[in-house]
Amino acid sequence: MKISVIGTGYVGLVAGVCFADAGHHVICVDKDAAKIDRLKAGQIPIYEPGLEDLLETAKSRLTFTTDLSDAVRSTSVIFVAVGTPEKEDGSADLGPTRAVVEAICKSANEKKYIVLKSTVPVGTAKEMERFCHEKSQFPMEIVSNPEFLKEGAAVDDFLRPDRVVIGRRSAEAEALMRELYEPFVKNGHPIFFMDNVSAEMTKYAANAFLSVKISFINELALLADKLGADINEVRRGFTSDSRINPAFFYPGVGFGGSCFPKDVKALVHTGRQNGVAMDIVHAADEVNDRQKNVLFEKMQEFFGRDGLKGKTIAVWGLSFKPRTDDVREAPALSLIENLVRVGARVQAFDPVAMTTAKEACRAPFSGCASAEEAIHGADALAIVTEWNEFRTPDFTQLRETLKSKAVFDGRNVLDPAKATKAGLRYFCIGRQAVAKVEQGSL
Repeated sequence: MKISVIGTGYVGLVAGVCFADAGHHVICVDKDAAKIDRLKAGQIPIYEPGLEDLLETAKSRLTFTTDLSDAVRSTSVIFVAVGTPEKEDGSADLGPTRAVVEAICKSANEKKYIVLKSTVPVGTAKEMERFCHEKSQFPMEIVSNPEFLKEGAAVDDFLRPDRVVIGRRSAEAEALMRELYEPFVKNGHPIFFMDNVSAEMTKYAANAFLSVKISFINELALLADKLGADINEVRRGFTSDSRINPAFFYPGVGFGGSCFPKDVKALVHTGRQNGVAMDIVHAADEVNDRQKNVLFEKMQEFFGRDGLKGKTIAVWGLSFKPRTDDVREAPALSLIENLVRVGARVQAFDPVAMTTAKEACRAPFSGCASAEEAIHGADALAIVTEWNEFRTPDFTQLRETLKSKAVFDGRNVLDPAKATKAGLRYFCIGRQAVAKVEQGSL
């Protein structure tokens, strides 16, 4: 099949390349000419493991262009994968989506199937159907196809999805989408066909529930530190119940990225518009905002209220999660901004996100070429992203280098016993009792 994908960000580019890898001919469209030139040269503008190799394999079936009109006229199935940024009131900005749909309507030479791949508010398909009726001389059908990709594992998620969700109105649309996605569900995982509203809500329900799980374990971790419990043992105990999936029950300094924070706020906004208070989801968002300050508060408690002024803090990890350069809503940036606000100096390292962090952070910090360089001359270390290379540091080097011998582990990547036996003052999330016991045995 020949299809087009409008937007070459995380969602659109992964979708386009993976569809091409499955044998389809794909036209990828973006208004950013510089990005299109890079893609034509085989260069991936985002960091996503495996995507560059897949692009090389599928390049004979890929076309990159800025000409949206030509792409629309050449294809019947058009995926829309442009951003839906968050507005001040928490709602999603549909301006970019509406602009693309209008351009499709104006360029159409026959009936088109417009597939909304971006995460859009519940009810958007109905709105776009009405919009197309006003703008196009040809019939248009809106198909809802929310993505469930994890950054850092997006290629594998697309090629081997847990499920594919399709909202459609006609049997023709269902047949087209089945043909497109059948190569990816040979593992026996399902394609769920449903109405558009249900498909749109499924995406928000998934992200909101995962956000609730993260905030729940983070709240438990705060209580564990107060009561002297080990959150890892608590987690093992309650997730042994067959009704409770242990995934996403890992304490830390909060969630970030382009999806969870935005989608949680959008669902709360949708509930408010329809007279339904989404109290649980709203609470998860509030807990997450608080959790992003936990590491900073632990530092203030250790150094004293005004003790961070003039201190140099090393930060390991800037992206919101490993295996991506995405720093949107990243807890590390919140920490850096808080540290700089009280007069501290920050030396940071991330394996891939240095450039994006420099562009996004509202406070100045020194970028370092390695984790070792970041701790040189530092008073303390904060670990904010759980990159694998941070899991087995040289504890002796940390003790000899850090002036205060303090490590603030926001992802519990280090072994409290090893850290404290090495002579470090170790602060973690929900396992403080373990660290104290080990410190007492020195």
